[in-house]
Amino acid sequence: MAQHTPPLLLMLLLCTLSVNSSFQPALVLEMANILLENYCFPENLVGMQDAIQQAINSGEILQISDRKTLASVLTAGVQGALNDPRLTVSYEPNFVPVMPKMLPSLPIEQLVWLVRNSVKLDVLDNNIGYLRMDRIIGVETAAKLGSLLRDNIWDKVAQTNSLIFDLRYSTAGELSGVPFIISYFSDPEHIIQIDTVYDRPSNTTRELWTSPILNGERYGKKKDVIILTSKRTVGAAEAVAYTLKSLKRAITVGERSAGGSVKVQKMRIAQSEFYITVPVARSVNPITGQSWEVSGVSPMVNVNAKEAVAKAKSLLAVRSTIPKVVQSISNIIERFYAFTDRVPALLQHLQSTDLISVVSEEDLAVRLNQDLQTVSEDPRLTIKYTEDDAARVEEDSELYNVPDDMESLKVLVDTMFKVEILPHNTGYLRFDTFVKSSAVAKLEELMAKKVWEPLKDTNNLIIDLRYNTGGSFTSLALILSYLQDASQKHNFFTIYDRIQNTTTEYDSLSSITGPTYGSKRGVYVLTSYYTASVGEEFAYLIQSIHFGTVIGEITSGNLMHSKTFQIDGTNIAITVPFINFLDNNGECWLGGGVVPDAIVLAEEAVEQAHEIANFYQGLGSLIKDAGELLEKYYAINEVALEVSKVLLRKWAEGMYRSVVDFESLASQLTADLQESSGDHRLHVFPCDVEPESLHDIIKIPTTEEVGYMIEALFKIDILPGNVGYLRFDMMADVEVVKAIGPQLITSVWSRIVTTDTLIIDMRYNTGGYSTAIPLLCTYFFYDEPLQHLYTVFDRTTATMTEVMTLSQITGQRYESSKDVYILTSHMTGSAAEVFTRTLKDLNRATVIGEPTIGGSLSSGTYHIGDSILYASIPNQVVLSAITGKLWSISGVEPNVIAQASDSLTVAKRIIAARKLKRDLIVDMATVVMNNYCSPEKLAGMKEAIDAAGSNTEVLNIPDGESLANVLSAGVQTTVSDLRLKVTYEPNYVPVVAPQMPPLPPEQLVAILQTSIKLDILDGNIGYLRIDHILGEEIADKIGHMLLDLVWNKILPTSALIFDMRYTSSGDISGIPYIVSYFTQAEPAIHIDSVYDRPSNTTTKLFSMTTLLGERYGITKPLVILTSKNTNGIAEDVAYCLQNLKRATIVGEKTAGGSVKIDKIKVADTDFYVTVPSAKSINPITGSTWEVTGVTPDVEVNAEDALATAIKILNLRAQIPAIIEGSATLIADNYAFEDIGADVAEKLKGLLANGEYSMVVSKASLEAKLSADLKTLSGDKSLKTTHNTPALPPMDYSPEMYIELIKVSFHTDIFENNIGYLRFDMFGDFEEVKAIAQIIVEHVWSKVANTDAMIVDLRNNVGGPTTAISGFCSYFFDADKEIVLDKLYDRPSGTTSELKTLPELTGERYGSKKSLIILTSGATSGAAEEFVYIMKKIGRAMIVGETTAGASHPPQTFSVGETDIFLDIPTVHSDTSTGPAWERVGVTPHIPVSAEAALGTAKAIFNKHIAGQK
Repeated sequence: MAQHTPPLLLMLLLCTLSVNSSFQPALVLEMANILLENYCFPENLVGMQDAIQQAINSGEILQISDRKTLASVLTAGVQGALNDPRLTVSYEPNFVPVMPKMLPSLPIEQLVWLVRNSVKLDVLDNNIGYLRMDRIIGVETAAKLGSLLRDNIWDKVAQTNSLIFDLRYSTAGELSGVPFIISYFSDPEHIIQIDTVYDRPSNTTRELWTSPILNGERYGKKKDVIILTSKRTVGAAEAVAYTLKSLKRAITVGERSAGGSVKVQKMRIAQSEFYITVPVARSVNPITGQSWEVSGVSPMVNVNAKEAVAKAKSLLAVRSTIPKVVQSISNIIERFYAFTDRVPALLQHLQSTDLISVVSEEDLAVRLNQDLQTVSEDPRLTIKYTEDDAARVEEDSELYNVPDDMESLKVLVDTMFKVEILPHNTGYLRFDTFVKSSAVAKLEELMAKKVWEPLKDTNNLIIDLRYNTGGSFTSLALILSYLQDASQKHNFFTIYDRIQNTTTEYDSLSSITGPTYGSKRGVYVLTSYYTASVGEEFAYLIQSIHFGTVIGEITSGNLMHSKTFQIDGTNIAITVPFINFLDNNGECWLGGGVVPDAIVLAEEAVEQAHEIANFYQGLGSLIKDAGELLEKYYAINEVALEVSKVLLRKWAEGMYRSVVDFESLASQLTADLQESSGDHRLHVFPCDVEPESLHDIIKIPTTEEVGYMIEALFKIDILPGNVGYLRFDMMADVEVVKAIGPQLITSVWSRIVTTDTLIIDMRYNTGGYSTAIPLLCTYFFYDEPLQHLYTVFDRTTATMTEVMTLSQITGQRYESSKDVYILTSHMTGSAAEVFTRTLKDLNRATVIGEPTIGGSLSSGTYHIGDSILYASIPNQVVLSAITGKLWSISGVEPNVIAQASDSLTVAKRIIAARKLKRDLIVDMATVVMNNYCSPEKLAGMKEAIDAAGSNTEVLNIPDGESLANVLSAGVQTTVSDLRLKVTYEPNYVPVVAPQMPPLPPEQLVAILQTSIKLDILDGNIGYLRIDHILGEEIADKIGHMLLDLVWNKILPTSALIFDMRYTSSGDISGIPYIVSYFTQAEPAIHIDSVYDRPSNTTTKLFSMTTLLGERYGITKPLVILTSKNTNGIAEDVAYCLQNLKRATIVGEKTAGGSVKIDKIKVADTDFYVTVPSAKSINPITGSTWEVTGVTPDVEVNAEDALATAIKILNLRAQIPAIIEGSATLIADNYAFEDIGADVAEKLKGLLANGEYSMVVSKASLEAKLSADLKTLSGDKSLKTTHNTPALPPMDYSPEMYIELIKVSFHTDIFENNIGYLRFDMFGDFEEVKAIAQIIVEHVWSKVANTDAMIVDLRNNVGGPTTAISGFCSYFFDADKEIVLDKLYDRPSGTTSELKTLPELTGERYGSKKSLIILTSGATSGAAEEFVYIMKKIGRAMIVGETTAGASHPPQTFSVGETDIFLDIPTVHSDTSTGPAWERVGVTPHIPVSAEAALGTAKAIFNKHIAGQK
């Protein structure tokens, strides 16, 4: 508003100047300009216009010739208009502006002198710090002073226990110093905003915060700080005091401060000699939302400034006791408080209570008392401030002990108990004390004779406690036992004593002397204000156990079962309840007076008791009558039967003892009926005359009355938008409706039936007749089929009636497609509710307003006995036509809850909104269907839109944002595309991409340098970051410049990192440009197809055959960096180059955006649809990156992507040497020379063809190299490996060797003495030689003497071949040396022979016994050599599968200086016919599956041996 004020204000002043040329108006004009530009409350200047105009128009200022007088008048005017006393106008012809020298500009010596004279530090008794600061030092000055302030002031203050911070004389300072001081008294963990300063001339706002780091030690926020203020305290000092007070960090003591300003300037008014002083900045505290300016800082403790130090000392003395007081109170509560379960919470609360603002003992007591009362919810637990000795203990019950001797007891009973028989045979018992006696039996015997024997035959009993002041509660159980039936057992009460830590239950006595009075007769207990202590407990128990009726006055309420303790050294006392008195329901009595059932004056109590006793005589029959009426007439019979039983049970249990008259009986019956039935409509009420029936004979109105009736009952209107409004306040009988029907149709219905929407106002309709409901409902449904509205069960006739719409009606129906709204209130009742609920239940109307009263369709009023009581009983229930269940009796819950007075407005708003929403939904669908890039996914869209347009929940959504969210979810679910979004943005302004204007070259260079980042990294790796993909048009304009500034610097690099982690925008025409620079010129490659929905066209994107400048080519490594922010066109570029296998993607999965997203306004609304209007289909994958994003080849966090890319490229730089080195090693060392040469040559070919260009890690290089070597050689043993150092030899004990051998070998003896030996690895000869004796003893000896043997090598994966000759030798005779195999070693070019050994450990198996060897596809290496030898020589039959075709144990070679290692088989069995078993395996004699091999071998032997036998 302030921004519009200056033109209007100037216009008014200029108009004034035109009629008067004197200097005063011009002066006012200039003054106004100064205020408008500089006053810190510009919003307040609105009222100044009238003030100035009034001052000028009045002509008063034109008559003032004296300048000083004029200045005073203007001051009064501007202060009055703006209510700001800081604004002053002065006339000073000799004024010379004085510019105070800025402190930071002073020499260091002057600054030190100034600080020493402005700051005073002292340490008082009890280590109380006293810091007086007459100037708040700013940050620049503090910085210039260095450690002087810290070492001499702040660090010394930090060592004190508490602080008096004296700002009484602080009249100067800098606001920049405030945050430091506040931070000094705060903790560093959480920074706090402490102020907001608005500067009007610059129109800027600055926030002040505490600092997380301070140079030096902090004072912290736990030690007490008292700030002293006076009326002289001003400016920055006020900001310090106000902030620390608002943060509850300090207590302010002294006088209200001056109420200065953050910044005030004195300005000359034009060229005159008048000056105006203006506050140009203002402070707003973020905690209070207010300021210390003008009003000052009000002290929490108001004293004269001269007395402030003394007051602060005394206050600190008080505050120093707070921890001790709190601890003492905690100790007392922990030791004595009866509610032990509440103690932990109380103690925790006491320790955490904020007592920072406590300024006196009284204040402390009040605060602690409030907190304890809140947490404990126990009025007995109190803390008070008292200058008297408050320690007191409640009267000890031991005082009421009586002697045990019989004579004393007789005297006691005679004097203590007063027994009389009053008129109407009413017993009267008075005793004024409850006594305690250890001779219980004697006392009971005397009481039986003196008290209960005379009273036993009375009709009622009055127990008079009006003068009973207490005694011992131990006798309560005895007296109460006489008031119950002998057969009954009760728990009367329980006492928990915290001091004794005992719980004592007081039950009815098992046997008593003398007659019991029983529970059937009336017992009336009289009380007065004097009834106290145990007398109160007795009255309380009479009520809680329902033994009698209490009559009289509220008791004294002084029984607390508490002790009061004085806190040492203070005037604070705590009263703690140490006993809990629990009644028979387990409820703890928290003290307070007992409220009688009948409150009368004490002296009238006896008479009142007689009246109540007389009333009580007929009470049982009335309760029985009420139950019988319910059974006969209540609509739900099973509920009625149960409720009737409840009433009788409560009567028998004495629950009606509190009833003293018809009014209280009606109240009690109503409560019991409603509680037990759950039906609030059941009601009992007293009435001196018989209530009139609501349903008398229906009177049909005359012709003359019809018009008046329609005018009185119906109100109609046509609201804007063709909305009908119908109000009627009573449900008329159907015969009346039919009688007035023709005129009603003509004058009412015909006027609203053609409206588009109808509002039915039932807010003032309290009900009436239900007979017309079917007729009224019929008008809102189709004629066929008839609509089931509801079902009525009538208890009085025991009939069930289905209520239907009528087949024929007079007049036109209200079309079912039109919306109907019903307005309700808490007054809407009975038949009006049925009409409302019917239309709501059938989804024909939306109900707006308040929940209805919950009346009944039909209720009968029935007389209870011959009393003045009547019962209102609902005799009909309504069942839903939809669910068949009973309608709730709690009223109709509106669809839209609103105040009744607002419901019509709400309905209008909803109607308008629904129309807009329906139109909106249709328009939104049109936008989607015309623009969505995948029209084939829009099947079912029309049905979804139709459903949404008639969905009440959708149409009822009140705000645009929520509706947009629902529509978004709906369209996303229908189409399965999260990119489709509907938003509500009333302030949205479409962003139009700026066109690049013609710019000079130097500006273009500057733009390119800011948007493109280029670098050459170590290893001649290029780094290029582009955050926006340029389109074809711009690229053509600045192409030559791009070449010079960017591309020509990239071309010489050996590899390129293309950083697209921040690329989130671009032009689709730029895709072919970028991709083409990394592909060959010919042939053109189809890189993408883009379908555009609005134009219904598909554009194929091809790589470009001609480009500006050179291509980067296809051989140099390219890595693209991505992140979750990589979006749109950048994703397309990455996806194309990844699938062309031209680039490696490193980073995070991309955003999954779209090639083109349009944000389209929905008609003339504030709703927008964000829709992907084009889609990309990659011709290589047939898929797209949209929605799902581009998955990186190497997935790492975006911030780690660059380092990972550099690591990958450094590895790729080594790959040629690694592959060349591998090829050389294989050619020189592979066992089969010709194969090795062929593998080496082909491996180099793979390198040349770029097969290794996509390697991203050492692991992937090793995996690929191993796979390629296996493919090229057919040898699984030729592969990469890891140079794992050999484990040091283990020093096994013989026992350990035995266990190891048992695990490594498996032996068995099958049928026909067939041996079975299995081992899964061959060992080194030297290792086996050392333990040969153990192997022979524990393995070989078990099978050596068999008649045939099966050697199972199906799971033997090989090992060293050095032990092969030894193992073979066991299966040949010793008399002949046999050449087993010849082995050719490629590196040395030598051939060696494997021969049988002449000497072995243990006996040989020999060459005569049969041997079968089992093999599988897993049998490899040394195991294959053994199988090969035994097959070649014919010593064994081979059964199973062809072996793995591995090799002799390979040798490990290092590839150059790298950490890549190769396993190269260097030895092969020397044959002239090609590989013996290497690479091809050993073919079995009998090929069977590995699983069947053992069975086959056993069958062969069994058959062979059986044949021999």
